[in-house]
Amino acid sequence: MPDKRNFLPIKHKHLGGLLLLVFISIICVAFSVTDNDDFAFARREILLRRLGHEILRQSGDSTSRVLPVKKIAENKYQISFEKAFTFQPESLVQTTQRLLAKDPLARDYVVNVRNNASVVYGYAISKNKKEDIIACIGRRQPVARYRITITFKPTGIITAKNGYLLGSLAALALVGFIFFRSVKPRKALPDRQHPGIFLLGSMSFDAETRKLLINGKTVDLTRTETRVLRIFALSPNEAIERSRLQKEIWEDEGVIVGRSLDMFISKLRKKLEIDPTIQIVVIRGKGYKLQISA
Repeated sequence: MPDKRNFLPIKHKHLGGLLLLVFISIICVAFSVTDNDDFAFARREILLRRLGHEILRQSGDSTSRVLPVKKIAENKYQISFEKAFTFQPESLVQTTQRLLAKDPLARDYVVNVRNNASVVYGYAISKNKKEDIIACIGRRQPVARYRITITFKPTGIITAKNGYLLGSLAALALVGFIFFRSVKPRKALPDRQHPGIFLLGSMSFDAETRKLLINGKTVDLTRTETRVLRIFALSPNEAIERSRLQKEIWEDEGVIVGRSLDMFISKLRKKLEIDPTIQIVVIRGKGYKLQISA
């Protein structure tokens, strides 16, 4: 009986101290968010300037300037250009997603392309891909003095809430460990699937629908051609070993045919000829490389 009376007070005292340490850690994390966000916002402006640069290059303009990026409101930025240009909507969408994927705070944003005061094209990107709003791709826009505005969904409050939520989960796990002496393993989060659309030069490659799109023209691909091109698209301008290509494409079917790869490479080359900046070249003694010229 004496042991039982002493056991509960000691246990509660230790539990209170551990919980206090956990919540102090949470507060420290919350206060560190501001400094991290300032650095992320500085990186964002550089990424937006890079976006403007790539848009001009895709339109064939390699000489005119991207004007300084302006922050016109909280979480809202404007990219302006020295001269008029044209753009392909699907290329703009893909380039934006690729560059802003490097911004840890750019989870949800809306892009509007303006000509004077009118919005000529726009789309919305969300961390939850089901909420993306993208329309009217495949229609090249006429040459004009466009301005691009990007509005980001505020993340400061969300970040703080996530910090407190994670801290609460940690505290609950600690309580469960102390009282029940067991911790149920956490389920691994599912891997995010790689986007099915790739930007290759001035061409879009849709691995899901097995199509190439350039200047409004569509080229159909076979299932195997799609698998070959997808491997190249994941590692552009990098040598891919012949044995790797054969293994990833045919091993699942239980058969590896030596000359089949050469045949499909030849067919892909013919279909990629519509964009002279893209070539599948042979790397002697190693394999192949999808070469995309600047």
